[in-house]
Parts: sequence; structure tokens; C-alpha cells
Amino acid sequence: MENLAIIAAAAVQNSEVLARALVLMGCAIGAGLALIAGIGPGIGEGFAVGKACEAIARQPEQKGSVTTTMLMGCAVAETTGLYGFIIGLLLIFLAPGLFLRRLGA
Repeated sequence: MENLAIIAAAAVQNSEVLARALVLMGCAIGAGLALIAGIGPGIGEGFAVGKACEAIARQPEQKGSVTTTMLMGCAVAETTGLYGFIIGLLLIFLAPGLFLRRLGA
């Protein structure tokens, strides 16, 4: 009878360890995927700056309006990367504690 109690206690402990490992693994994978969001804004902003340089080379008198429009577009594009970065940080530092507290592990 005591052996069954020991086996049951070990099974409960193993399931808690497994639950903790799965939560940490899920958060790490999610954070990695969220940080991939930084690739798109980098490519988009590089393309926008290149096209702005071409536009300024063609019409130097429009430098001010082209630069203003380019900077506004880059700022809007950068927010996507920042959102991904913030979500990645939350998944690394905040979410595991919240999930584990909810599991009671």
C-alpha cells in the first residue's frame, strides 16, 4: 500500500514538471515567433528609404516633402516591429509566471 502512495506522489510530481516544461517551451517558441516580426519592418524601411533617395535624386526641390512622407511611413512601419518585440518580452518574462501560478506549479 505504501508503494502505491509513493508511485502516485512521483506521478504527480512528474506531471507538474512536465506542465512547467511545456509552459516554458511554449513561451519560448512564441517569443521567438513574435520576434520574427522585426524582419518585415527592416525590409520595408530599407525599401522606402531607397525609393525616397531615388525620388530626391529625380526632383531635388521636393526633398522636404519626400523626406517627411518617408519618415512618417517608416515610423508607422516600425510600430509592427515594436509590437512584436514587446510581445516577445512579455512572453519571456511575464507569461511563464502567470501560467505557472495558474497551474499551481
